[in-house]
Amino acid sequence: MLIGRVIGNVVATKKNLKLDGEKLLLVQPLDLSGASKGAPLIAIDRVGVGPKERVLYTQDGRTAQQILGRGVSGVDAAILGVIDEIDFSHG
Repeated sequence: MLIGRVIGNVVATKKNLKLDGEKLLLVQPLDLSGASKGAPLIAIDRVGVGPKERVLYTQDGRTAQQILGRGVSGVDAAILGVIDEIDFSHG
């Protein structure tokens, strides 16, 4: 799992039929301190994430395809959950 922040929506009027009806979001990867790390990516959202929320996501194509549940498709990133808090203490 990776950490990111939703920075926008992606609207595609023409796309692969297996992505029809799916919400696509632009996610900025973050490091543990919350700083941007690398280029933004597009991820499917089955969780119902809002703008600017920190999220857990996967960039593993097989996992993203399983979440989509439509067999082999052109998807390589999916949002897995919303991060409420990160606690670095050990006890």
